[in-house]
Amino acid sequence: MDYVYGPGRNHLFVPGPVNIPEPVIRAMNRNNEDYRSPAIPALTKTLLEDVKKIFKTTSGTPFLIPTTGTGAWESALTNTLSPGDKIISFLIGQFSLLWIDQQQRLNFDVDVIESDWGQGANLDVLESKLAADSNHTIKAICIVHNETATGVTNNLSTVRKLLDEYHHPALVLVDGVSSICALDFRMDEWGVDVALTGSQKALSLPTGIGLVCASPKALEATKTAKSVRVFFDWNDYLKFYKLGTYWPYTPSIQLLYGLRAALDLIFEEGLDNVIARHTRLGKATRLAVEAWGLKNCTQKEEWFSDTVTAVVIPPNIDSSEIVRRAWKRYNLSLGLGLNKVAGKVFRIGHLGNLNEVIHLYIYIYISLSFSSYIFF
Repeated sequence: MDYVYGPGRNHLFVPGPVNIPEPVIRAMNRNNEDYRSPAIPALTKTLLEDVKKIFKTTSGTPFLIPTTGTGAWESALTNTLSPGDKIISFLIGQFSLLWIDQQQRLNFDVDVIESDWGQGANLDVLESKLAADSNHTIKAICIVHNETATGVTNNLSTVRKLLDEYHHPALVLVDGVSSICALDFRMDEWGVDVALTGSQKALSLPTGIGLVCASPKALEATKTAKSVRVFFDWNDYLKFYKLGTYWPYTPSIQLLYGLRAALDLIFEEGLDNVIARHTRLGKATRLAVEAWGLKNCTQKEEWFSDTVTAVVIPPNIDSSEIVRRAWKRYNLSLGLGLNKVAGKVFRIGHLGNLNEVIHLYIYIYISLSFSSYIFF
Protein backbone atom coordinates (compact mmCIF):
# COMPACT_ATOMS: atom_id res chain seq x y z
CA MET A 1 0.00 0.00 0.00
CA ASP A 2 3.00 2.33 0.15
CA TYR A 3 2.65 2.99 -3.57
CA VAL A 4 -1.06 3.80 -3.82
CA TYR A 5 -1.75 7.18 -5.39
CA GLY A 6 -2.63 9.97 -3.00
CA PRO A 7 -5.98 11.78 -3.20
CA GLY A 8 -6.87 13.97 -6.15
CA ARG A 9 -5.52 14.04 -9.64
CA ASN A 10 -1.89 13.13 -10.29
CA HIS A 11 0.12 16.14 -11.42
CA LEU A 12 3.18 15.54 -13.57
CA PHE A 13 6.04 17.94 -12.95
CA VAL A 14 8.69 15.76 -14.49
CA PRO A 15 10.29 17.06 -17.70
CA GLY A 16 8.32 14.53 -19.75
CA PRO A 17 6.07 12.76 -20.15
CA VAL A 18 3.82 15.69 -19.35
CA ASN A 19 0.18 16.38 -18.57
CA ILE A 20 -2.13 15.88 -21.56
CA PRO A 21 -4.72 18.62 -22.24
CA GLU A 22 -8.36 17.59 -22.23
CA PRO A 23 -8.95 18.56 -25.90
CA VAL A 24 -6.11 16.24 -26.88
CA ILE A 25 -7.50 13.39 -24.78
CA ARG A 26 -10.91 13.86 -26.40
CA ALA A 27 -9.40 13.95 -29.88
CA MET A 28 -7.67 10.62 -29.26
CA ASN A 29 -10.79 8.94 -27.87
CA ARG A 30 -11.75 7.26 -31.14
CA ASN A 31 -11.78 3.91 -32.85
CA ASN A 32 -9.16 2.66 -35.26
CA GLU A 33 -9.37 3.65 -38.92
CA ASP A 34 -7.95 2.30 -42.14
CA TYR A 35 -4.81 4.36 -42.62
CA ARG A 36 -5.02 3.74 -46.36
CA SER A 37 -8.45 5.38 -46.58
CA PRO A 38 -8.63 8.92 -48.05
CA ALA A 39 -9.10 10.47 -44.59
CA ILE A 40 -5.75 9.59 -43.01
CA PRO A 41 -3.51 10.74 -45.90
CA ALA A 42 -5.44 14.03 -45.94
CA LEU A 43 -4.89 14.41 -42.19
CA THR A 44 -1.22 13.45 -42.49
CA LYS A 45 -0.60 16.02 -45.21
CA THR A 46 -1.80 18.85 -42.96
CA LEU A 47 0.22 17.47 -40.04
CA LEU A 48 3.45 17.39 -42.04
CA GLU A 49 2.88 20.96 -43.21
CA ASP A 50 2.15 22.22 -39.70
CA VAL A 51 4.96 20.28 -37.99
CA LYS A 52 7.43 22.31 -40.05
CA LYS A 53 6.16 25.41 -38.25
CA ILE A 54 7.21 24.18 -34.80
CA PHE A 55 10.73 23.54 -36.13
CA LYS A 56 10.65 26.99 -37.78
CA THR A 57 11.66 25.67 -41.16
CA THR A 58 10.38 26.15 -44.66
CA SER A 59 12.94 23.93 -46.39
CA GLY A 60 13.04 20.96 -43.99
CA THR A 61 11.32 17.63 -44.57
CA PRO A 62 9.47 16.23 -41.54
CA PHE A 63 9.01 12.58 -40.60
CA LEU A 64 6.49 11.28 -38.06
CA ILE A 65 7.99 8.00 -36.95
CA PRO A 66 6.16 5.59 -34.59
CA THR A 67 8.91 5.62 -31.95
CA THR A 68 10.36 7.49 -28.98
CA GLY A 69 13.11 10.09 -28.88
CA THR A 70 15.67 7.27 -28.76
CA GLY A 71 14.43 5.99 -32.10
CA ALA A 72 14.49 9.52 -33.46
CA TRP A 73 18.15 9.73 -32.40
CA GLU A 74 18.93 6.56 -34.34
CA SER A 75 17.01 7.86 -37.35
CA ALA A 76 19.06 11.06 -37.39
CA LEU A 77 22.37 9.22 -37.19
CA THR A 78 21.84 6.27 -39.52
CA ASN A 79 20.26 8.25 -42.34
CA THR A 80 23.09 10.76 -42.57
CA LEU A 81 26.29 8.99 -41.51
CA SER A 82 28.38 5.89 -42.22
CA PRO A 83 30.13 3.60 -39.72
CA GLY A 84 33.54 5.00 -38.88
CA ASP A 85 32.54 8.60 -39.55
CA LYS A 86 34.03 11.03 -37.07
CA ILE A 87 31.50 13.00 -35.07
CA ILE A 88 31.81 15.43 -32.19
CA SER A 89 29.35 14.96 -29.34
CA PHE A 90 28.97 16.87 -26.08
CA LEU A 91 28.60 15.03 -22.77
CA ILE A 92 26.81 17.29 -20.29
CA GLY A 93 24.29 14.99 -18.59
CA GLN A 94 22.39 11.72 -18.66
CA PHE A 95 20.62 12.14 -21.98
CA SER A 96 23.65 13.35 -23.89
CA LEU A 97 25.43 10.37 -22.32
CA LEU A 98 22.79 7.98 -23.66
CA TRP A 99 22.96 9.47 -27.13
CA ILE A 100 26.75 9.13 -27.11
CA ASP A 101 26.37 5.49 -26.08
CA GLN A 102 24.08 4.96 -29.06
CA GLN A 103 26.55 6.69 -31.38
CA GLN A 104 29.36 4.45 -30.20
CA ARG A 105 27.26 1.28 -30.52
CA LEU A 106 26.42 2.29 -34.08
CA ASN A 107 30.18 2.26 -34.75
CA PHE A 108 30.81 5.93 -35.31
CA ASP A 109 34.13 7.48 -34.29
CA VAL A 110 32.86 9.66 -31.46
CA ASP A 111 35.02 12.51 -30.18
CA VAL A 112 33.44 13.33 -26.82
CA ILE A 113 33.73 16.82 -25.36
CA GLU A 114 32.83 16.46 -21.69
CA SER A 115 31.74 19.16 -19.26
CA ASP A 116 30.88 19.03 -15.58
CA TRP A 117 27.22 18.21 -15.03
CA GLY A 118 25.56 21.60 -14.60
CA GLN A 119 27.63 23.22 -17.35
CA GLY A 120 26.78 23.64 -21.01
CA ALA A 121 28.63 22.34 -24.04
CA ASN A 122 32.22 23.57 -24.19
CA LEU A 123 32.11 25.49 -27.45
CA ASP A 124 35.67 26.77 -27.00
CA VAL A 125 36.91 23.19 -27.39
CA LEU A 126 34.63 22.78 -30.40
CA GLU A 127 36.18 25.85 -31.99
CA SER A 128 39.70 24.52 -31.52
CA LYS A 129 38.75 21.19 -33.08
CA LEU A 130 37.10 22.86 -36.07
CA ALA A 131 40.11 25.14 -36.55
CA ALA A 132 42.43 22.11 -36.61
CA ASP A 133 40.25 20.08 -38.98
CA SER A 134 41.42 21.52 -42.29
CA ASN A 135 40.72 18.20 -44.05
CA HIS A 136 37.11 18.18 -42.81
CA THR A 137 37.32 14.75 -41.23
CA ILE A 138 34.56 15.72 -38.80
CA LYS A 139 31.30 14.71 -40.44
CA ALA A 140 28.79 15.81 -37.83
CA ILE A 141 28.27 17.77 -34.62
CA CYS A 142 25.76 16.13 -32.26
CA ILE A 143 24.37 18.29 -29.50
CA VAL A 144 21.53 18.09 -27.01
CA HIS A 145 19.79 21.45 -27.06
CA ASN A 146 18.27 21.06 -23.59
CA GLU A 147 19.73 18.54 -21.12
CA THR A 148 16.92 17.61 -18.76
CA ALA A 149 19.15 15.83 -16.24
CA THR A 150 20.74 19.13 -15.20
CA GLY A 151 18.47 21.85 -16.60
CA VAL A 152 21.05 23.13 -19.08
CA THR A 153 20.25 24.75 -22.43
CA ASN A 154 22.96 25.06 -25.08
CA ASN A 155 23.48 27.92 -27.54
CA LEU A 156 22.88 26.47 -30.99
CA SER A 157 23.36 29.72 -32.86
CA THR A 158 26.99 29.81 -31.67
CA VAL A 159 27.56 26.30 -33.05
CA ARG A 160 26.39 27.50 -36.45
CA LYS A 161 28.56 30.64 -36.27
CA LEU A 162 31.65 28.54 -35.54
CA LEU A 163 30.99 26.21 -38.46
CA ASP A 164 30.46 29.15 -40.78
CA GLU A 165 33.56 30.94 -39.48
CA TYR A 166 35.76 27.96 -40.36
CA HIS A 167 33.80 27.11 -43.53
CA HIS A 168 33.25 23.64 -42.15
CA PRO A 169 30.69 21.36 -43.88
CA ALA A 170 29.89 19.15 -40.86
CA LEU A 171 26.24 18.32 -40.33
CA VAL A 172 24.52 19.64 -37.20
CA LEU A 173 22.31 17.03 -35.52
CA VAL A 174 20.23 18.35 -32.62
CA ASP A 175 18.30 16.59 -29.89
CA GLY A 176 15.46 19.02 -29.28
CA VAL A 177 13.38 16.53 -27.31
CA SER A 178 12.73 18.85 -24.37
CA SER A 179 13.12 22.14 -26.23
CA ILE A 180 11.21 22.18 -29.51
CA CYS A 181 7.78 23.80 -29.05
CA ALA A 182 8.84 25.24 -25.68
CA LEU A 183 12.17 27.03 -26.17
CA ASP A 184 13.32 29.30 -28.95
CA PHE A 185 14.30 26.97 -31.81
CA ARG A 186 15.10 28.13 -35.34
CA MET A 187 16.06 25.26 -37.61
CA ASP A 188 16.61 27.25 -40.79
CA GLU A 189 18.20 30.32 -39.20
CA TRP A 190 20.63 28.25 -37.12
CA GLY A 191 21.52 25.89 -39.96
CA VAL A 192 20.39 22.75 -38.14
CA ASP A 193 20.50 19.73 -40.45
CA VAL A 194 18.50 17.27 -38.38
CA ALA A 195 16.28 18.23 -35.46
CA LEU A 196 14.11 15.88 -33.44
CA THR A 197 11.64 15.80 -30.60
CA GLY A 198 9.19 13.40 -28.96
CA SER A 199 5.42 13.62 -28.74
CA GLN A 200 5.38 13.25 -24.93
CA LYS A 201 7.29 16.48 -24.31
CA ALA A 202 6.24 20.04 -25.19
CA LEU A 203 3.55 18.80 -27.57
CA SER A 204 1.79 17.31 -24.51
CA LEU A 205 0.86 14.01 -26.14
CA PRO A 206 1.36 10.41 -25.08
CA THR A 207 4.66 8.79 -25.98
CA GLY A 208 4.75 7.25 -29.44
CA ILE A 209 5.74 9.70 -32.18
CA GLY A 210 9.33 10.66 -32.90
CA LEU A 211 9.18 13.90 -34.87
CA VAL A 212 12.25 14.36 -37.06
CA CYS A 213 12.97 17.17 -39.50
CA ALA A 214 15.77 16.97 -42.08
CA SER A 215 17.33 19.80 -44.07
CA PRO A 216 18.02 19.46 -47.82
CA LYS A 217 21.68 18.91 -46.91
CA ALA A 218 20.73 16.05 -44.59
CA LEU A 219 18.55 14.46 -47.29
CA GLU A 220 21.47 14.69 -49.69
CA ALA A 221 23.66 12.91 -47.11
CA THR A 222 21.30 9.93 -47.15
CA LYS A 223 22.49 9.15 -50.69
CA THR A 224 25.99 8.28 -49.45
CA ALA A 225 25.32 7.22 -45.85
CA LYS A 226 26.11 3.53 -45.45
CA SER A 227 24.69 2.88 -41.98
CA VAL A 228 22.27 -0.03 -41.90
CA ARG A 229 18.71 1.20 -41.50
CA VAL A 230 15.36 -0.41 -42.16
CA PHE A 231 12.51 0.77 -39.95
CA PHE A 232 14.05 4.24 -39.66
CA ASP A 233 14.95 4.67 -43.33
CA TRP A 234 13.74 8.08 -44.51
CA ASN A 235 13.75 6.88 -48.12
CA ASP A 236 10.83 4.55 -47.37
CA TYR A 237 8.83 7.52 -46.13
CA LEU A 238 9.82 9.68 -49.10
CA LYS A 239 8.57 7.03 -51.52
CA PHE A 240 5.15 7.08 -49.87
CA TYR A 241 5.17 10.88 -49.74
CA LYS A 242 5.40 10.87 -53.54
CA LEU A 243 2.53 8.40 -53.72
CA GLY A 244 0.43 10.64 -51.48
CA THR A 245 -0.24 7.84 -48.99
CA TYR A 246 2.56 8.91 -46.57
CA TRP A 247 2.86 5.79 -44.39
CA PRO A 248 5.24 2.88 -45.09
CA TYR A 249 4.19 1.35 -41.76
CA THR A 250 1.04 1.40 -39.67
CA PRO A 251 0.73 4.67 -37.70
CA SER A 252 -1.20 5.20 -34.47
CA ILE A 253 -4.45 6.74 -35.68
CA GLN A 254 -5.25 8.00 -32.19
CA LEU A 255 -1.90 9.79 -31.90
CA LEU A 256 -2.35 11.45 -35.28
CA TYR A 257 -5.66 12.96 -34.20
CA GLY A 258 -4.06 13.89 -30.89
CA LEU A 259 -1.21 15.61 -32.73
CA ARG A 260 -3.74 17.57 -34.78
CA ALA A 261 -5.43 18.77 -31.59
CA ALA A 262 -2.09 19.56 -29.90
CA LEU A 263 -0.88 21.63 -32.84
CA ASP A 264 -4.20 23.46 -32.97
CA LEU A 265 -3.81 24.42 -29.30
CA ILE A 266 -0.28 25.67 -29.90
CA PHE A 267 -1.22 27.72 -32.95
CA GLU A 268 -4.27 29.14 -31.19
CA GLU A 269 -2.03 30.40 -28.39
CA GLY A 270 0.71 31.32 -30.85
CA LEU A 271 4.08 29.54 -30.88
CA ASP A 272 5.95 32.65 -29.74
CA ASN A 273 3.47 33.03 -26.88
CA VAL A 274 4.01 29.37 -25.93
CA ILE A 275 7.74 30.02 -25.78
CA ALA A 276 7.18 33.20 -23.73
CA ARG A 277 4.97 31.24 -21.31
CA HIS A 278 7.74 28.70 -20.75
CA THR A 279 10.17 31.56 -20.17
CA ARG A 280 7.89 32.98 -17.44
CA LEU A 281 7.43 29.60 -15.76
CA GLY A 282 11.14 28.85 -15.88
CA LYS A 283 12.04 32.18 -14.31
CA ALA A 284 9.34 31.82 -11.65
CA THR A 285 10.61 28.36 -10.73
CA ARG A 286 14.16 29.59 -10.38
CA LEU A 287 12.98 32.43 -8.14
CA ALA A 288 11.08 29.91 -6.00
CA VAL A 289 14.21 27.77 -5.65
CA GLU A 290 16.14 30.84 -4.55
CA ALA A 291 13.42 31.71 -2.04
CA TRP A 292 13.66 28.19 -0.58
CA GLY A 293 17.37 28.82 0.03
CA LEU A 294 18.40 26.14 -2.44
CA LYS A 295 20.63 26.23 -5.52
CA ASN A 296 20.16 25.54 -9.19
CA CYS A 297 22.24 22.70 -10.62
CA THR A 298 22.89 24.83 -13.70
CA GLN A 299 26.01 26.82 -12.99
CA LYS A 300 25.54 29.92 -15.15
CA GLU A 301 22.53 32.02 -16.07
CA GLU A 302 23.33 31.72 -19.78
CA TRP A 303 22.56 27.98 -19.54
CA PHE A 304 19.31 28.18 -17.54
CA SER A 305 16.56 26.00 -18.97
CA ASP A 306 12.97 27.19 -19.21
CA THR A 307 11.59 23.64 -19.38
CA VAL A 308 13.23 22.01 -16.34
CA THR A 309 14.98 23.14 -13.18
CA ALA A 310 17.30 20.76 -11.34
CA VAL A 311 17.36 21.72 -7.65
CA VAL A 312 20.46 20.92 -5.58
CA ILE A 313 19.65 19.91 -2.01
CA PRO A 314 21.80 19.85 1.16
CA PRO A 315 24.26 16.92 1.25
CA ASN A 316 22.61 15.34 4.28
CA ILE A 317 19.37 14.77 2.33
CA ASP A 318 18.63 12.12 -0.30
CA SER A 319 16.73 13.86 -3.11
CA SER A 320 14.89 10.65 -4.00
CA GLU A 321 13.15 10.92 -0.60
CA ILE A 322 11.86 14.36 -1.61
CA VAL A 323 10.42 12.89 -4.79
CA ARG A 324 8.87 9.97 -2.90
CA ARG A 325 7.23 12.24 -0.31
CA ALA A 326 5.76 14.54 -2.95
CA TRP A 327 4.23 11.57 -4.77
CA LYS A 328 2.90 9.88 -1.63
CA ARG A 329 1.52 12.94 0.16
CA TYR A 330 0.31 15.11 -2.72
CA ASN A 331 0.07 12.85 -5.79
CA LEU A 332 2.73 15.12 -7.27
CA SER A 333 5.40 13.70 -9.58
CA LEU A 334 8.81 15.38 -9.51
CA GLY A 335 11.90 14.24 -11.41
CA LEU A 336 14.59 12.12 -9.78
CA GLY A 337 18.27 12.97 -9.97
CA LEU A 338 19.97 10.78 -12.57
CA ASN A 339 23.40 9.16 -12.69
CA LYS A 340 26.06 11.59 -11.38
CA VAL A 341 23.43 13.76 -9.70
CA ALA A 342 21.33 10.89 -8.31
CA GLY A 343 20.37 11.67 -4.72
CA LYS A 344 21.75 15.18 -5.11
CA VAL A 345 19.01 16.95 -7.06
CA PHE A 346 15.32 16.75 -7.72
CA ARG A 347 13.89 18.15 -10.92
CA ILE A 348 10.87 20.35 -11.50
CA GLY A 349 9.52 20.11 -15.02
CA HIS A 350 7.78 23.21 -16.36
CA LEU A 351 7.12 21.82 -19.81
CA GLY A 352 4.08 21.49 -22.01
CA ASN A 353 0.51 22.60 -21.43
CA LEU A 354 1.00 24.31 -18.04
CA ASN A 355 0.11 27.72 -16.68
CA GLU A 356 0.98 30.02 -13.80
CA VAL A 357 -1.85 28.83 -11.55
CA ILE A 358 -0.72 25.21 -11.71
CA HIS A 359 2.83 26.30 -10.95
CA LEU A 360 1.68 28.30 -7.96
CA TYR A 361 0.23 25.07 -6.57
CA ILE A 362 3.50 23.21 -6.97
CA TYR A 363 5.41 25.96 -5.17
CA ILE A 364 2.95 25.75 -2.29
CA TYR A 365 3.06 21.94 -2.26
CA ILE A 366 6.83 21.85 -2.10
CA SER A 367 7.03 24.56 0.53
CA LEU A 368 4.45 22.86 2.75
CA SER A 369 5.78 19.37 2.19
CA PHE A 370 9.43 20.07 2.85
CA SER A 371 9.61 23.19 5.00
CA SER A 372 10.06 21.24 8.21
CA TYR A 373 12.18 18.62 6.45
CA ILE A 374 14.71 20.84 4.75
CA PHE A 375 14.23 24.53 4.78
CA PHE A 376 13.94 25.36 8.48
